[in-house]
Amino acid sequence: MTLSKSLYTKGIQCPKALWLKKYKPSVLTPSDESALAVFDTGNIVGDFACKLFPHGKEVPNSKNYDEMVATTKQWLDDGVENIYEATFNFSGILVMVDILNIANDEVSIYEVKSSTEVKDIYLHDVSIQYYVLKNLGFKIKSANVIHINNEYIRGDDLDINQLFKIVDVTNEVISMQSNIPNILKEFETYLEDRENEPNIDIGKHCNNPYECDAKEYCWKVQRKIPDYSIFNIFNLGSKKQIELYSRGIINIDDVPHDFDMTSIQAQAVENYKSKITYIDIENIKSFLQNLTYPIYHLDFETYQQANPEYKGLKPFEQIPFQYSLHIEYEDGKKNKILEHKEYLAQDSVDSRYELALRLCEDIPKNATVLAYNMSFEKGVIKRLATLFEEFSEHLLAINENMQDLMVPFQKKWYVTPSMNGSYSIKYVLPALVPEFEKAYKELDGVQNGSQAMNAFANLSKLSEEEKQKLRNSLLEYCKLDTLAMLKILEKLKKEVNNI
Repeated sequence: MTLSKSLYTKGIQCPKALWLKKYKPSVLTPSDESALAVFDTGNIVGDFACKLFPHGKEVPNSKNYDEMVATTKQWLDDGVENIYEATFNFSGILVMVDILNIANDEVSIYEVKSSTEVKDIYLHDVSIQYYVLKNLGFKIKSANVIHINNEYIRGDDLDINQLFKIVDVTNEVISMQSNIPNILKEFETYLEDRENEPNIDIGKHCNNPYECDAKEYCWKVQRKIPDYSIFNIFNLGSKKQIELYSRGIINIDDVPHDFDMTSIQAQAVENYKSKITYIDIENIKSFLQNLTYPIYHLDFETYQQANPEYKGLKPFEQIPFQYSLHIEYEDGKKNKILEHKEYLAQDSVDSRYELALRLCEDIPKNATVLAYNMSFEKGVIKRLATLFEEFSEHLLAINENMQDLMVPFQKKWYVTPSMNGSYSIKYVLPALVPEFEKAYKELDGVQNGSQAMNAFANLSKLSEEEKQKLRNSLLEYCKLDTLAMLKILEKLKKEVNNI
């Protein structure tokens, strides 16, 4: 049996996923842009972490793993103190150690993660490395996980020692060693049968610790789980979902009336079953009456950096790079029904000051600002107010006057079956303004927030022509977001006025 540490951890999550990866890879869902972005971040973080152990040598990546193993052995013999991507093979189990430190005839293992904590799956990752090196006769001093310290705030310069936390997991890893032969034997039993997939049902493991790339195949193709099922009931939780599934219940229409649920979950189920749209006219009317014109529809786009490049940033802090603002004036004012303003930062520069300045120029202190799920927008603005004292009063005034368009849907004043029990704009928008679903799909290049984040983060890698095209796509996408909010508000007004 040949096994890499990535295949080992895949098998820990689900042996069937391991089998499919080995013998039926065509059924696996390819990595999307978000997954690729996470992978790129991991590579960047890994390179930075090597600076904690300077003057080392990196084993060149090659498809010829025997060559990588031989290079590692040569450098160990040469007395290299730090080896990056040190490669070892024991009985077909191949591991690459992110950072191997050698001192006084002992080695220390360092696994680098772009996460902000030590997750259980990381312990399995390190444990198989420990197992291989131990069986090859190495004296192991320690096993460690290096992860991002999300409490670190960058000063003028990046402090590599503050950016990372090194967590000694030696004791945990040693305690896992005795069970590894049993795990490997189980994997071997599954993999010996090349013709028959392991009979492992769907469950919580399909999403924990990661969404499995075999999920689409197992759920849609094999188990015929519909797009909206008991697994989508709002806030139901995996335990109750599996309880229903184990009783043979997949469709929401089949959920028993006496099934133990919270009132919110039960209401979501009942709304779906009834196929009736419920509208609380009085509460929606009160909500609308609190909105004074002009109304400033605001939406931010943000991105993150694992290694903060600018002063005052934390790792993975939301960095605003763009906003769209649709200004809705009261009906009746000549030629002043709707106005649009926008901002999009230049790439590879710290644009937070300029964005804060423009925001204060575009939104008066006393204006009604409307956002969808305003906690996000408020969080961005509050951080800008903390950073730039000269704008603080104005920015906080904007926050004080902000209202949330999500409220009527969150409080269930407007419910339709097609919202699938959710108040996310992902469901609310197509339910109320179905034509907008098509509008997003027709956008060129950027069609959702994840794509926007990745597009801006990679702008600097593009030619000027490609860059301008993508900037136009970003502007069109963000503009559509605030126009969508305006259309949702318009729909609420029509319902209240019975138009």
